[in-house]
Amino acid sequence: MPTDLITAHSDLWNYCRARDFAGHDPYDGLNSRIFQATPLKNWRMARLAWTQFCKRSPIDFRKVASVPRERNAKGIALFALAALADYRRRRTTEAEIEVRELLDDLIGMSLKGFKGACWGYNFDWQSRSFFAPKGTPTIVPTAFAARALCEAAEVLDRDTYLPYARTICDFILNDLNRTEESSEEICFSYSPLDRTRVFNASLMAAEALGTVGGLLKEQGLCDLALRAARYVVRRQHADGSWAYGADGQQAWSDNFHTAFVLTSLSRIIQHCDARDELEPALARGYEFWKERFFLNNGWPKYYPDQLYPADVHSAAAAIVALVELRGRFPATGELAEQIASWAIANLRSPHGYFFYQRKRWYINRIEYMRWSQAWMMYGLARLLEASGEKGKG
Repeated sequence: MPTDLITAHSDLWNYCRARDFAGHDPYDGLNSRIFQATPLKNWRMARLAWTQFCKRSPIDFRKVASVPRERNAKGIALFALAALADYRRRRTTEAEIEVRELLDDLIGMSLKGFKGACWGYNFDWQSRSFFAPKGTPTIVPTAFAARALCEAAEVLDRDTYLPYARTICDFILNDLNRTEESSEEICFSYSPLDRTRVFNASLMAAEALGTVGGLLKEQGLCDLALRAARYVVRRQHADGSWAYGADGQQAWSDNFHTAFVLTSLSRIIQHCDARDELEPALARGYEFWKERFFLNNGWPKYYPDQLYPADVHSAAAAIVALVELRGRFPATGELAEQIASWAIANLRSPHGYFFYQRKRWYINRIEYMRWSQAWMMYGLARLLEASGEKGKG
């Protein structure tokens, strides 16, 4: 493993720890105290426009707009997953303490008033489809929390973490909406407030159900996971790609959401003994993703037909997916190392954190904590774990 990967991993941990894992996010514009003090906060189009302005601007106006730096539940889950990878690699008391502290923080951030444990974002979020106020539980941070808790149950303390992960299944089954439900298929919503049909999100719900079901030998949970997996697999395009979702305005395909689909399918196969049914779709999806989303030097494209932007989130999610898929397909480790090396050379600050995006004419150097640092921390930790490196983290 090249020394620069080890150094990047160590420096990034130090950067994030020094800030107590708190920072800004591409979508946290509605946390602006100035925006919230105006009538614009009540207008859907104003919320959407302000959110997109903050996300797309290469200049960070958050300090001027009084957007506070905060912890994000999904970010903490990703840091916990990175710490778990470091613990499995190093097996030190120091690494175990860090994992347990992050998991305690994560559990403490869970939302109350729902049928099971769940998590949301620390900001109001306005999408084109619906509005989710701060504190709304959504499946994506919840699924990453489930992943962290299940991994902790496997290597640290089954009696502490697995029962808590089981309550996440109660949230998925009782609080999320379901569409397209039949004896063969099911699609879970993004949150209790919507009925969207987002493929990677529904599949993350399936991953959580399947992983917990597999660990607890609850066949009913695995059966539900397979029904949700079938819904996604049967809507795979002939070329192996997946759209973002089932609705007409969700027809695009991008790098990191495809990586999410591949990772969740791999985990469902592992925990639900579904190789014969799901492996062919996984292989077709992997081939499309590998061939269409990366250049030979590891450059991660955001969309299959566009070189820019090169996004750190795409790079990091790809590294995680490739480590997850090792043993299923050849040379996944080599590609993961190429992507990591490219990101370090092109998106890493001398101060140890990672920039947001590389555009055609400039680099967006904003240091988002959840989108950029937490994801890259997870990716680098998994890559070092897969390589067996024993360096300090």
